[in-house]
Amino acid sequence: MTLVVGAWTTGLILSLLAFGVFISFRVFHFPDITVDGSITLGASVTAVLLVAGTNPVAASAAAFGAGLAAGATTGILHTKFRINPLLSGILVMTALYSVNLHVMGKSNVPLLSAHTLASDVEGLVGHRATLDILGWQVASSDVAALLLVLVVVALVAGVLYAFFRTNLGTAMRATGQNPQMSQALGVNVGNMTIAGLALANGLVALSGALLAQYQGFADVQMGIGMVVWGLASVIIGEALVGMQQLGLVITGAVMGSVLFRLLVAGALRAGLDPNDLKLVTAAFVFAALILPELVRRRVRA
Repeated sequence: MTLVVGAWTTGLILSLLAFGVFISFRVFHFPDITVDGSITLGASVTAVLLVAGTNPVAASAAAFGAGLAAGATTGILHTKFRINPLLSGILVMTALYSVNLHVMGKSNVPLLSAHTLASDVEGLVGHRATLDILGWQVASSDVAALLLVLVVVALVAGVLYAFFRTNLGTAMRATGQNPQMSQALGVNVGNMTIAGLALANGLVALSGALLAQYQGFADVQMGIGMVVWGLASVIIGEALVGMQQLGLVITGAVMGSVLFRLLVAGALRAGLDPNDLKLVTAAFVFAALILPELVRRRVRA
């Protein structure tokens, strides 16, 4: 049960990453590799602030702001300097590696004794070391973390849904779908792209902030391959909901992220060598990419 609770918690945390990837890849059709650096940026900023005694909410908000800056930088490189979208993200991601090292001052910052959001919520589930859930003993800290992340993801999903139904959000979606028409209607496509990438990476950095507080550390290598994880979550979610309605797509991103994490946890539980984790992750992504199309072809036949 501990493994399942942990998988659910991590999957929900990374659903914020999936939201960011959804905005960049699906809304703006922008192959944003900045994600690998911005999730670590969020974790590193949060870790340093928490160690310094900053309030966890303020530290998480600062991580979101740092992600906004990273995404905006990628957007500026693309729109103002006419750099290829993929290369823009690679440039910022590469630069963020050094930035993250400077922020943390070292490659790893532990948070075992720091005051975090999870420790605040832990008091709500009681002061016992373990809780009985369906006959299984689960650490109260794990239950607290799961409850916290459920609330945060629900709030973010609701705000994101409401935002994309506003005039600004609708303009962003229209810009991604048809930049020429949006420009003809008076929308500044460049500024809209910058704002969209900033929002996407802000959500990714917030995911990193929560992940660092849950895992109890921030590491400069923790962002490697995260863009693949986010894309896989979005694709799996789209296959699960089978529709392109905004609310369903956002819900699907959460479902895809949790399911993907449960699959990885199940593979580890079955005895997978941790050294093969990235290989298995790539295999899951490959399956997520081709299976929906194979199913559609079979249905048509």
